[in-house]
Amino acid sequence: MRNAKITGIASYIPDYVLTNEELSHMVETNDEWITTRVGIKERRILKKDVGSSYMGIQAVNKLLASTGTSPDEVDLLICATSNPDYRFPSTASVIAHGCGMESKCYGYDIQAACAGFIVASYDASAYIKAGLYKKVVVVCTEKMSSMTNYEDRQTCPLFGDAAAAVLMEPTDEGDGIIDGIFHVDGSGLEHLVYKAGGSAKPASHESIDAREHFVYQEGRAVYKHAVMDMLTSSQDVMDRNGITVDDIQWFVPHQANLRIIEAVGSRLGIDPEKVLVNIEYRGNTSAASIPLCLDENKHRLHKGDKIVLTAFGAGFTWGAEYLIWSI
Repeated sequence: MRNAKITGIASYIPDYVLTNEELSHMVETNDEWITTRVGIKERRILKKDVGSSYMGIQAVNKLLASTGTSPDEVDLLICATSNPDYRFPSTASVIAHGCGMESKCYGYDIQAACAGFIVASYDASAYIKAGLYKKVVVVCTEKMSSMTNYEDRQTCPLFGDAAAAVLMEPTDEGDGIIDGIFHVDGSGLEHLVYKAGGSAKPASHESIDAREHFVYQEGRAVYKHAVMDMLTSSQDVMDRNGITVDDIQWFVPHQANLRIIEAVGSRLGIDPEKVLVNIEYRGNTSAASIPLCLDENKHRLHKGDKIVLTAFGAGFTWGAEYLIWSI
């Protein structure tokens, strides 16, 4: 049976390192306060006067080069981002153009917040399983600094900028994306939202003065839902496929907060050595966090490894994906 597998992975992080020490001069905080609450020491920030597409182009070009793939071979590019360059056109179209993919490649954006990678990769697998496309690029790119309020000590330590991309192709070897479970609950809007700038509340002097063009998050509510929802969706996808935490080699949660990661892992009963984590030096890069973590740990992954990915984000939207590594 035709399946879809990841055949290449690449990422891009900006050069500028924003440390907790520097943050302490911008807002009332300190290294100990940040580290004990979220487990982050530093994050990368894109200082260039460009949008998320810039990082996406860098990641995709690295991906194409590392896999020996011509831009003309790519059938579809799916971009997951909460920080598009513009309301329109799509950031996918900007990235496809920047990578020279215009000959036959279609592209579009999806908005699944921090769950963007698992949603986009599952979408890509569906296209491939259906026989519609043979080479699909999934790119997740997030200039989180563009929506971060550096006067808010609760949220500004959390976020970093990054992009990561994977190439997906058909397989009949029983590996690749095996299964996924996804959920959405719109009642979570009040707890995690970018309040202004959309059609519900267009930008105005009032919205700018009220500093509503930044991430708004109610930490306690988000923590509670993130732990429970990533836990249950991970359990559900394993149960549905007849595997346990003992059967998997790696567990890769969205890198939102070290306390959340540890709480989910502990409740799953998984060996901490199996949990991939890079939040200490990358922060929360939203949709890019899971593929970035995979890419930075790819030297530890082996063909045939069973991996469970899970994420939770605004919406609320969350889920888990089970895959068998193919590289």
